[in-house]
Amino acid sequence: MFTGIVQGKGVITSIESGNEITTLRIQVPSTEGLSIGASISIDGVCLTATTFSDGIVSFDVIPETLEKTTLGHLEQGQQVNVERSLRYGDEVGGHLLSGHIIGRGLINKADRIGDGAQYTIMAPPDIRKYIVSKGYVGIDGISLTIGDVCEDGFDLHLIPETIRLTTIGDKQVGDAVNLEIDSTTMMVVETVERMMKEE
Repeated sequence: MFTGIVQGKGVITSIESGNEITTLRIQVPSTEGLSIGASISIDGVCLTATTFSDGIVSFDVIPETLEKTTLGHLEQGQQVNVERSLRYGDEVGGHLLSGHIIGRGLINKADRIGDGAQYTIMAPPDIRKYIVSKGYVGIDGISLTIGDVCEDGFDLHLIPETIRLTTIGDKQVGDAVNLEIDSTTMMVVETVERMMKEE
């Protein structure tokens, strides 16, 4: 589990395509206390550390993950959001995320407002029912509060600290982002849908 409070930016040092597996090597902010098999969120996607040395962690990624998330479009030298998994006793500053991406959104608008910013994200049709104003959403692993909701997307209001600590400030109109919806919201929506069908 993760909180959506990104701990820093990592850098892709290499991408190696193998037999049905792609290995990403990422320079992460810290490997202190890290062990092989640990879960790390990379742009919101839960990946397993396979090896690490000198601050560089390796992750094996299957084709399905590359196809369904933005990880398939990463390039060497690109920055990514990094969060280590939640440990019992840690403060939950954002909201609980599993690292299981349910779709990709597209940035339709990106405006700087003073030191902050406002983005509009277009969401796929099958995800829109989960988008609720003042609800939570994971964007590339960042825990954010949803602003206004329109027919095909939603607004995000970003504070300077979020822009500084994460990669979202580097995103431009047309860029894709990984979306994860709060599991409680999904459960409520799906329960209501099921009950309405049974009536």
